[in-house]
Amino acid sequence: MTKRILFTGGGSAGHVSVNVALIPRFKEEGWTISYIGSHNGIEKDMIKKQFPNVPYHGISSGKLRRYFSMKNFTDPLRVLTGVMQAFRVIKKENPDVIFSKGGFVSVPVMFAAKMAKVPVAIHESDVTPGLANKLAVPFATKIYTTFKETLQHMPADRSTCAGAIIRKDLFLGKRVKGEELTGLQPSKPILLIMGGSLGANAVNKIVRDSLDELLENFSVIHLCGKGNLSPDAPEGYVQYEFVTDELPHILAMTDLVVSRAGSNSIFEFLALKKPMLLIPLPRESSRGDQILNAKSFVQQGFALTLDEKDLTQESFVTTIRQLRDQHWTMVEKMEKAPPSYTIDQMVDEISGLAK
Repeated sequence: MTKRILFTGGGSAGHVSVNVALIPRFKEEGWTISYIGSHNGIEKDMIKKQFPNVPYHGISSGKLRRYFSMKNFTDPLRVLTGVMQAFRVIKKENPDVIFSKGGFVSVPVMFAAKMAKVPVAIHESDVTPGLANKLAVPFATKIYTTFKETLQHMPADRSTCAGAIIRKDLFLGKRVKGEELTGLQPSKPILLIMGGSLGANAVNKIVRDSLDELLENFSVIHLCGKGNLSPDAPEGYVQYEFVTDELPHILAMTDLVVSRAGSNSIFEFLALKKPMLLIPLPRESSRGDQILNAKSFVQQGFALTLDEKDLTQESFVTTIRQLRDQHWTMVEKMEKAPPSYTIDQMVDEISGLAK
């Protein structure tokens, strides 16, 4: 008899990427797969593009705000509507297990799963659980965390530190292919800068202000986010709005990384043994989760960190030089890091929860 799994999670790429990594393996195992997300969130585009044959069900969801907004009074109604919509989807798809990566849209699904008596596994990426996963924990059959520190916030009898779930294609990159794509040669160390989308301006600006000094010692690959390309591209500096299939090859040629401190990204760099300078989103722009993520990696010797409020041309260039000098020490510590669950291990774990 064919087993069925329903995935949920959305609102940001980080709440979808683990699902994207797991879905192909479940397909290989012959599972019937479906997905619940929001009507217009990033998860809809990602799932429909990569898995056009996976049924996608959009539901209503509110936003869990930590600040005053009139929408705080109407969003509970949206969540309630989402619960009923999710319940109908669950009854229709009849999953044996549900896997949730979090995000606002997952909250109605968790309530509905409890009503339908379907076992649920959730995965929390950050050191401290997000509000959506805090609400989901009472309804979860099993909770997996990325950081071991997160276990202190979770019920001990249902929680396991699985680490990050890294998609297999990241390990298949070829340095030579990266050099062909970028036109850069290994005469200097390669510095990859992930400006990203959220809060990219501060990182992008400091990179471009510092280019003259950076290019003395590095070749620079800059992922600057949509609409953020600069008309000036001196020799040794290659910029992209974003990359997809090219990323494994670019990472293969990379020596050092500058990035925000989103959990999925930094664990990918750890898995690939790439020392990193982390510039976490400030508390004014987030709940502070990236600050804690960065602190954990610094304490373990995998990274250096620089607060955005302290970001100047001098501090940026100086810290990158320090990162270069500590490169091999960091790599040695990364090699001793506890391994994360493989995709196969995670699939086995989730399969074991199926009703």
